[in-house]
Amino acid sequence: MAVAQDRRMPTESPSGTREGAHGNGSSRPRKALTIGAVAKILSQEFDDISISKIRYLEDQKLLSPRRTQGGYRLYSQADVERLRTILRMQRDEFLPLRVIRQELATGDFTGRRPSTEGSQRRAASVDAPVSSLSLEELLEEAGVEEQFVRELQEFGILQPDRRGSRIAYDETDLEIVRAAAELSRFGVAGRNLRVFRTSADREAALLEQLVGPALRSRSQARRKEAIENLESLAGICGHLKHLLLVRDLRRIKGEH
Repeated sequence: MAVAQDRRMPTESPSGTREGAHGNGSSRPRKALTIGAVAKILSQEFDDISISKIRYLEDQKLLSPRRTQGGYRLYSQADVERLRTILRMQRDEFLPLRVIRQELATGDFTGRRPSTEGSQRRAASVDAPVSSLSLEELLEEAGVEEQFVRELQEFGILQPDRRGSRIAYDETDLEIVRAAAELSRFGVAGRNLRVFRTSADREAALLEQLVGPALRSRSQARRKEAIENLESLAGICGHLKHLLLVRDLRRIKGEH
């Protein structure tokens, strides 16, 4: 894939040594890369990479390459690995930039993320496509009995897709079952989880009022923005609900 160059920079720094090299030549030189060189390297793995996309990610504060006095971008090997990780999280896990920014804050740019974590991220995303599971696969992955799943369906906690005579679950259903199984260890039965179902229904209705018109728009750009807003609003609502719960639990703690 042909990639246009940003501006060509000499491979040497103003001091006459390449990035990472010492004056005595005791360490192996590691030259800095121009934005065009970075795009060319990554194009072997990412067909849609471009200089403009790299600049956009920089504008979103996901990258901060070094700049020379003349304003040229220079990317270190760490910058390239960070960018590679960002692109993989976009491609493989369909994560929005907000979530990617949080992930990068951990400082792990190796790009080697466990598949189970990727599944959990997709399960909690509004727009990411999720894998389908049969009942047998769901039971095996979650480590629960069929009766437990039936109970969750009876109380509306699980709402699998019905395709004719076949019932299909997905990765979100799997994480719901896992969470419910953890609560069951503390004596929380399926019928007790209806309060979560009711709360989720009310929150979904509120968010639909906010972004529903944009989701029904014929404009693809407006629909995309609405979906991104849904992702952000879901995160904000979840955070607010957690804070309210913590506040009430502190009150309970003080009463005992």
